[in-house]
Amino acid sequence: MSAPSPETERTDQPAKSDGFVRGLSQMIGGPVGSHAVPPGARRGRFWTAPRIIIALVCLTLAFSWVQKSPCQDGDWQKNVQYTRFCYTDVLALYYAEGLNDGKVPYKDHAVEYPVVTGYFMGALGLPVHALGQKYPEINQGKWFYNANALVLSILAVASAAVILALRRRRPWDAAIFALSPILLVTATVNWDFLAIGLAMFGLYAWARRQPLVAGLLLGLGGAAKLWPLFILGPLFVLALRSKRMQAFALALGAAVFGWVATNLPVFLLYRESWNRFFELNDTRPVDWGTLWYIGRFLDSKWNSGAAGDQGPFQWLSDHIPTLNHLSYALTVLACAAIGVLCLLAPRRPRLSQIAFLVVAAFLIFSKVWSQQYVLWLLPLIVLARPRWGAIIAWSVAEIGYFTAFYAELLGAGGKPVIPEGTFVLASTLRLITVAVLCGLVIREIWRPELDVVRTSYDQDPDGGMLNDHADAPWTVNLRQRLGLERRPTPVETAPSPHPDPVG
Repeated sequence: MSAPSPETERTDQPAKSDGFVRGLSQMIGGPVGSHAVPPGARRGRFWTAPRIIIALVCLTLAFSWVQKSPCQDGDWQKNVQYTRFCYTDVLALYYAEGLNDGKVPYKDHAVEYPVVTGYFMGALGLPVHALGQKYPEINQGKWFYNANALVLSILAVASAAVILALRRRRPWDAAIFALSPILLVTATVNWDFLAIGLAMFGLYAWARRQPLVAGLLLGLGGAAKLWPLFILGPLFVLALRSKRMQAFALALGAAVFGWVATNLPVFLLYRESWNRFFELNDTRPVDWGTLWYIGRFLDSKWNSGAAGDQGPFQWLSDHIPTLNHLSYALTVLACAAIGVLCLLAPRRPRLSQIAFLVVAAFLIFSKVWSQQYVLWLLPLIVLARPRWGAIIAWSVAEIGYFTAFYAELLGAGGKPVIPEGTFVLASTLRLITVAVLCGLVIREIWRPELDVVRTSYDQDPDGGMLNDHADAPWTVNLRQRLGLERRPTPVETAPSPHPDPVG
């Protein structure tokens, strides 16, 4: 039996490091004992931690497919898509976007999504339509949904694999993703895993010190859903603090190239169709469950909503351009505050911590928060703060919102199923739990000794080229003037003798 390596000695054991898991472990005898066989010595065993995680992801996605199965035939009589909680945009938009008639996205129909998502819809939808023309007896919608569910599930498994690759010393962190009820109920509601997969591979490429590849993948992700481009902001601030602006410039240039290259054909050939996504976002009213929706409900307790008798949220709901500007301004201010936090923190924050805060800030202040957007946060919070207790509390709030949302949809056209106040309460709890997660991440940035990831890694496992440099002198001077600078540790002042960018 070989002696355990320094890496395996530092492999995290959740039953010892996580209070919530430690409590649960008492049901099966408590944490792993000191005489247990270390992970590095288990050479002949098939069921290693990464393989268990991948199997768990596949199992969750299989259950997700079963959960959506009542809706797969498209026969949505008596609101079965809501009563069975199985609604999916994938099936609904196969017909709404004209794919069932063989319409080419953007060319024949103005798709409401960014171009990479539109390309993806066409790449799967048009062959299904052609197959349906040849074999009229098949259910085209069901084939389209299943084809999409298969590809999206592969991307979800790939995302879990990236988490494992980024956290080789903490493989059980990925179990939070693999077992998440959020993944179970929303994995195939929309095409979000297309952007998530690209963003996760972009983070992996950055950790592998490949800024061009990272930027290209983030640009492609931003051309599928806009949010992967937000990760460029954290990269900029961290590169500014670590004097790695050249690496950031390479990533930024590649991201711009990737985004422009995918958008340019549609922009030049079908400009009106290309504009559809941006026009829809400008004109959309306040969406279900957002901060603005909650505020409008509270306003209704004291104001009728009629002209001259409106609270601030009611007024904003009637003046969408002003609401857009306010939402953008609050998001920019929040991101600026996150940037200041990044520069003033006693130790350089980890990339995933800042990325989570930026994406969460966008959702908190956005006027649209579709049910599947929660998937954007799931892999980021696993990388940023892999603590089971807080994430489970957030997941419970999200599932509560999920069920309340479907009840609200059922009552939208007739008799209410639940009181409006119940839905608003579920929306508020979701908002609060996301804000609490942000607060916990901020606390660990300000007090890095509380960060459990740092107990396993000397440097940021996602940092890539950022890990090679000490802080820029001007940021050190700024913190010294504000009385925030600590005496640096040897790890912070010198590159690691054994770089291990991905764990």
